[in-house]
Amino acid sequence: MGVVLNQSFKNTITTYLGFGIGAINALFLYTNFLSDQYYGLVAFLLSAANIMMPFMAFGVHNTIVKFYSTFKTKNSINSFLTMMLFLPLLFIIPTGFIGYFAYDAIVHWLSNENPIVENYVWHIFILAVAMAYFEIFFAWTKVQMQTVFGNLMKEIFHRVSIMLLLFSVYLEWLSVDQFIIALVGVYVLRMVIMKLYAYSVRFPKLKFQKLDNRFSILQYSGLMIIAGSVAMLILDIDKFMIGLMLPDIEQVAYYSVAIFIATVIAVPQRAMHQIMLPLTAKYLNEKDYVALENLYKRSSMTLLIISGFIFMLIVLNINQLYEILPDKFTGGLFVVIIVSIAKLYDNSLGNNNAILFNSDYYRMVLFFGVLLAVMAILLNALFIPIYGIEGSAFATFLAVFIYNTIKIVFVKRKFNMLPFTLGSAKILGTLMLLSLVFYFWDFPFYPVINIVLKSGFFGFIYIILIYKLNISDDISNQIKKYLRLK
Repeated sequence: MGVVLNQSFKNTITTYLGFGIGAINALFLYTNFLSDQYYGLVAFLLSAANIMMPFMAFGVHNTIVKFYSTFKTKNSINSFLTMMLFLPLLFIIPTGFIGYFAYDAIVHWLSNENPIVENYVWHIFILAVAMAYFEIFFAWTKVQMQTVFGNLMKEIFHRVSIMLLLFSVYLEWLSVDQFIIALVGVYVLRMVIMKLYAYSVRFPKLKFQKLDNRFSILQYSGLMIIAGSVAMLILDIDKFMIGLMLPDIEQVAYYSVAIFIATVIAVPQRAMHQIMLPLTAKYLNEKDYVALENLYKRSSMTLLIISGFIFMLIVLNINQLYEILPDKFTGGLFVVIIVSIAKLYDNSLGNNNAILFNSDYYRMVLFFGVLLAVMAILLNALFIPIYGIEGSAFATFLAVFIYNTIKIVFVKRKFNMLPFTLGSAKILGTLMLLSLVFYFWDFPFYPVINIVLKSGFFGFIYIILIYKLNISDDISNQIKKYLRLK
């Protein structure tokens, strides 16, 4: 876990810094510098691009991680990486032609409820391609065990750039339309910078030699398109369908603010995932199941401790946070709570996803994933017209809960390992106890001061309890290191 904790710690810092900047953007700048309609439009465009991204990438970013360590000679590695660079074009080029010739039909479908979307359809395509190749170049560096710069670009670069663009709108240096064009340019620039860095880590040598396992690679890439689509559908189908089904695209903005708050819980998992993915693939390829089980349990424990802490900060302070935001955004309180619970459960699985998608059982998992993606779509279609954004949040919660439960059972049956231990129960017990102590305790101050004081008291007691109970050696060692305890 040394390399995992080292790079995970650095990635966590950059990811939280990125989320902090994103919080300023999402909660304050977007809500004050753009109209609700245009905020909803931006959220809709990014969600649509995220849904398209796995198709544009052709599953290559996952394929690089799974197969890279299986090649041992320079020629085979260069041939493999060359194949990975060009494979996404098999989907991108035909999609571009379809978009050109079927443009009117696509525009009519996307802008049926909200005509404002019709002038920005090509923006979705360009965003999706830029996001796809960014992930490919990021995977290129992951397999070299270099994740920090990529995570910096993934979490911070575009958010800082968007912050500057939002201030440009506020200062009237840019119109809203120019802002959206510039936002697309930011994602393209991010892709180019990531490409240059990836090539500096390992410069590609184009070699078009046939690989013996090329059919396995193509099959895996094709199935990873489905896997990535399932993951993105569960993450973004709610915002996309709200934009399609509700007549007020502003609802996407209100929902996005609530989702952003809840998504903060996922930061530790995202940070640790960057290095756990290639490490898990390595253990599976070497059939080192003892090390794999150890990583599974310790990653689950570490993520549950950290994400449980963040979950409690959100729950304890959500009322004060919504007092700061404009009144029209406060309708998302239920959304925050229900999605936060889903994110906490998701984090508690540790490197479960990495095990499944890099094992020989990925086909069955993809089958479950497709069924659950269909379930998410149907549940959103059922609940959104009746309950609006709260219905969408509940649909997302059900889909994520069922999907994660199936994944735990599947890994148990195939690998005979579970992520949870007695320490997991101690963590949950600690969280429940502290929630009873702190939830109804508020200071009679301005909300921001209240949040800072309450979070400080809770954090101090939580860290002491986790350390004294000695639930996780990894976390205890980090506490000792940074607090200089004996």
